[in-house]
Order: sequence, then structure tokens, then C-alpha cells
Amino acid sequence: MGNVYLVRHGQASFGAADYDNLSELGIRQSVRLGEYFMKKGLVFDAVLTGSLRRHAQTWAGIAQGARSTVVPLTWAGLNEYDSEAVIRAIHPQPLEKPDTPELYRHHFRLLRDGLTQWMNGVVSPQGMPSYPAFVAGVSSALDHVRNQCSGNVLIITSGGPISTAIGHLLGTTPETTVELNFRIRNTSVTELTFNPKRLMLVTYNTLPHLDAEEYASWVTYA
Repeated sequence: MGNVYLVRHGQASFGAADYDNLSELGIRQSVRLGEYFMKKGLVFDAVLTGSLRRHAQTWAGIAQGARSTVVPLTWAGLNEYDSEAVIRAIHPQPLEKPDTPELYRHHFRLLRDGLTQWMNGVVSPQGMPSYPAFVAGVSSALDHVRNQCSGNVLIITSGGPISTAIGHLLGTTPETTVELNFRIRNTSVTELTFNPKRLMLVTYNTLPHLDAEEYASWVTYA
């Protein structure tokens, strides 16, 4: 038996030229989570991350806060889908930069629609795998944990892989999986227990490290 802690990366740079980079707040969120783990006495026997920069930066912050020296294993199957490619698959015309509340909402309406169509096999975003192949990439990381790991395992990834893992585990519809995705907060913790035969959900999308009034403004979604 063991425990898996799926952590979404800290706040990234939404709307910037390079999204794949933590904001200053994203770094603070990550360090704070590491401090929480250390205070709880939670030591990780293994760490897996996607290969994106924001995943590595989140682990660096957690490791700093937890004073951990674990060397993470990079797992490409934990990388996020390409949101721009998803949107272009249903809206090929250029979009304005989402710098107002209305444009922000429009962006996510298109993303929700594009994700649902991709997951249902209606569209094939350029440069992206099919949704079954995306699920297989996420599942491969979880299979590795079940077969090769024990104790406490930390997985640092993105909202898409986390919601896909939970949707696959619970057998949810694509529409429900998309809604799970859009509710995931930065540096949130989703806990599973595992044995060699199966994985079981314990908690979803929690923020125990930010559960104090002084951290209320640190809760973010993008």
C-alpha cells in the first residue's frame, strides 16, 4: 500500500508570451506547500513530474519548503494538453489577448467546447495525441507508481492530467472530466491510495497549505 499526492503546478503566467513559467505567486504557493508537507512530517519516497518548466519550478519550490533532496523522475505522459491547439481546432481565427473579464470567459468557453470535442473524438488538434493516447500517457505514470513504488509518492503535473486521472478512475463522462479540470486550483493536492492492483480516490483539489485567512489571496485557478 502507498499514497499518491497529485499536485497541480503553481500559478503560471496566463496571458503572457510564455505561459510555461511560474509567476511570483506561483513560486510562493509552491514553497508554502513544501513547508506544509514538512510540518506534517510527510516525506516522499519518490517524485514524478511532467517535463514542462512549470512542473520543474513547482517541484523546486516544494523541495525548498520541505528541505527535500529527492531527485524527481521526469514523465512526459504527465504533460498538459496544448490549450491553444485545442481552441484552434474549433476556432481557427486569431483571438484577442484575454486581458478583460469577457475575453477571459470567451477563452474558457472555447476551451471547454474544444476539450469536449477532442475527448469525444470529434476534432484532432494539430500536434496533439488522440484523447485515448493522452489518457494512456497519464495512466502509464500511475501504473509505474503501482508497480514500482511504495510509501508516499508525489506527482507534479497539470490540471488536464489530474482531471483525466480522476475521470478515468471514476468513469466520468468527458463533460464531467472537463468540469473537474476547470475547478482545479494551483498547487492543489489530490490524494490517492494504491496497491499493486488498484488506485482509490481519497481527496480531490484540496488546499490544506492555504487554509488560513492570511493566504486567502493566494488561491488561484490559472
